[in-house]
Amino acid sequence: MLSDYLPILLMLGLATLFAVASIFIASKVGPFNPTPAKLAPYECGIVPERTPRERFPIKFYLIAMLFIIFDVEVIFFYPFAVIFRELGLFGLAWEEEGSIRHSVSRMILERARPTERIGA
Repeated sequence: MLSDYLPILLMLGLATLFAVASIFIASKVGPFNPTPAKLAPYECGIVPERTPRERFPIKFYLIAMLFIIFDVEVIFFYPFAVIFRELGLFGLAWEEEGSIRHSVSRMILERARPTERIGA
């Protein structure tokens, strides 16, 4: 049973090792010479002329958080996919129930978003 999860654990370990190694190598090999121009906020290469008139809409952050939440949920499908055939009809019912729950929660979250008036 544990051998079914070995590829997933191996992939998780390799991904973690790659991330840590990449950050470590970049910190040791990469140049670090900060200047005031490099530390200034970057806006597509254009020097900021003024401060923004209004606050940036929160709608974009909410969409990004929803994407991350539902993207992370996909990770939990891997163990289910490993034993799907062993579960039989119970597995199919469990998957359908989870799909319905997922859809309902997404609809609730989408309806809870604040609406944004264009041009106001």
